[in-house]
Amino acid sequence: MMPLAMAKTGETLTIRKITGKDEIRQHLAELGFVVDGQVTVVSEIAGNLILQVKESRIALDKTMAARIMVG
Repeated sequence: MMPLAMAKTGETLTIRKITGKDEIRQHLAELGFVVDGQVTVVSEIAGNLILQVKESRIALDKTMAARIMVG
């Protein structure tokens, strides 16, 4: 397992765990970041990620991406 922040552009990964306070996990879940869900790294700019989750593209900063563990 590694944090999503370390993923490379073009990788499609499975979300294994989401860390942080309940409200942060809830917010990420509302955006589509759920355990066993797929996430693809579209691009990375200065550590911030553009991600494809389901049919949406979402931008996450480094700190939020570090809370999502993928494998």
